[in-house]
Amino acid sequence: MIRKNGRVTTSATDDLWGEAGPGSRRILEAALTAFAARGYHGASTRDIAAAAGMSPSAVYAHHRTKEDLLYAISLAGHRSALAAVERALGEEVTAVGRLRALVHDYTAWHARHHQLARVVQYELGALAPDHRDEILRLRRRTEEVVLDEIAAGIASGAFRTEDPGGVALAVLSLGVDVSRWYAPGGHHTPVSLGRRYATLVLAMLGTDHRSATAG
Repeated sequence: MIRKNGRVTTSATDDLWGEAGPGSRRILEAALTAFAARGYHGASTRDIAAAAGMSPSAVYAHHRTKEDLLYAISLAGHRSALAAVERALGEEVTAVGRLRALVHDYTAWHARHHQLARVVQYELGALAPDHRDEILRLRRRTEEVVLDEIAAGIASGAFRTEDPGGVALAVLSLGVDVSRWYAPGGHHTPVSLGRRYATLVLAMLGTDHRSATAG
């Protein structure tokens, strides 16, 4: 974890693969790079094996199919994004502070993990039905967290909107879209994007601009 300007965010080196062993980690990293560069259907198991410095049979010893690799990557990515959202809420009390932290960290996560996010967001259709259903449950949980925070803010009088669902959709869409175009070394950083998008979302909800940028 790193702390930047009062916000706790997830660094690009944070562990994504849980208890996977060294061999499996090499394969997952190689698969992620291949899927990001060529797309799921354009990357072969032979490509992944070569990038991992293994034979195709060695890859199959860890993961039965190429789709299993995509599932493992998708599961890790969605769990990590959800954890970032839930962790962002842990240090905040006010409705404005909580949503500002949520939007900041969700956006920053998609920038910091832009390659992973691109794969897990845009290759969803390549998953087997049972795997896709599990990933969709995680996505719905993230959506529920966002919508619950907006609803709580409306109930408390901190937010003003007649379309909480539309704002929740905007929060999620803004964050996801970052992974489509973000490249390190450009004008924007994960932190600056998090701040900018938090300001935009809180403006949608009728909060004072200074509340959106304080902290």
